[in-house]
Amino acid sequence: MQIDTPAIAASPEGRSTSMRQWLAVIAVAVSAFAFVTAEFLPVGLLPQIAHDLGVSPGVAGLMVTTPGVMAAIFAPTLIVSAGRMDRRYVFLLLTAVLLIANLVSAVANNLPVMLAGRAMLGAALGGFWTLATAAAPRLVQPKDAAKATATILTGVTLATVVGVPLGTFIASFASWRFSFAATAGLVAVALIAQALLVPSLPSASALRIADFRKLLARPHTRLSMLMVALVFGAHFSTYTYIAPLLEQDFSLSTITLLLFGFGLVGFFSNALMSMVVSGHLKKSVAAMVLLLLGAISSMLLLEHSIIGETAGMLLWGIAFGALPLCFSVWIQRGTADLPEAGSAMFVSIIQVAIAVGSAVGGTIVDRAGVHADFTLGLALALLGLVALQRLAAWERPARASAFKRGYDASPD
Repeated sequence: MQIDTPAIAASPEGRSTSMRQWLAVIAVAVSAFAFVTAEFLPVGLLPQIAHDLGVSPGVAGLMVTTPGVMAAIFAPTLIVSAGRMDRRYVFLLLTAVLLIANLVSAVANNLPVMLAGRAMLGAALGGFWTLATAAAPRLVQPKDAAKATATILTGVTLATVVGVPLGTFIASFASWRFSFAATAGLVAVALIAQALLVPSLPSASALRIADFRKLLARPHTRLSMLMVALVFGAHFSTYTYIAPLLEQDFSLSTITLLLFGFGLVGFFSNALMSMVVSGHLKKSVAAMVLLLLGAISSMLLLEHSIIGETAGMLLWGIAFGALPLCFSVWIQRGTADLPEAGSAMFVSIIQVAIAVGSAVGGTIVDRAGVHADFTLGLALALLGLVALQRLAAWERPARASAFKRGYDASPD
């Protein structure tokens, strides 16, 4: 079943993507930057927000958990409800909701109001990422599909380079409320860019619940989603509470620099990975998961070592800068016949990992401390690596079986 019809007429395979098409990709990347900045802004501000709202850091972690839950619910729900609605208008609607969500968070005077704003963010986030990862190949010529996906995901790494550290910096001389207000201004810019540059993205037919069942019937898809959940769970169960860990040894201004360094190396990691991921997907995924393992291990083993924790943050940035791209390409290849369904499932499983990881991590931080939380993250990353090894062992017979059925269910 064909889900989408390209917004731009088909052209010869070798034709280059036009500047107008790349500007559309950049507009979506700006929106991705705004969404990720808004989603993870509380990470660098957790102690201050928790103090002002009168809650513990673990409870304040619900600011990350709540959007994850809502995004997991709305990723498949919204894309099914949207039917054949032009995806351009869905993009605009979701970004407008994000704008309102940040304004609500900026004026929140208690935790329930804050969580209401964060819930709005999550609802918009789930739909946005489902559309963004599925729409990337449609905005450019076929040969530039992977590069378009990497460009949009650059918005993610730029958010960690500039957005989240900038929010922490603003809070250091103004307040965390002003950080949310400034993020709302960023979202307004993204909304204008979308309105001016993103072309019509009509859908040839509506997505059906049966499409999700079809994908879940494939063993490779199920195991791939489990791998993604474990690795993202490892990251967010720990990274959400990185500020309480670092504030034991670093000042707020130094933590801002560390978050900047995390994002900066992640930006270059994403850019470099976009050049090799298409030809070496399994090796790329394995290398980045191993780096994540090394980073979390160093934060555990070298705790209270300024050099050790700094090195761990940089290794972590390299790993997580590339992992979203690696996993996105992995899922795109494994669900090429049902791109929007695959994208929705991918977004949902990531958001479940964010929600469960941050919630469980918060409980552990409050009851057993940050060290125990990072031990959990290390265990989840190890399980993710085991899942990848199982996928590699499973791939050859699965590919032969898929060939007989007329599709390729494996990513390479």
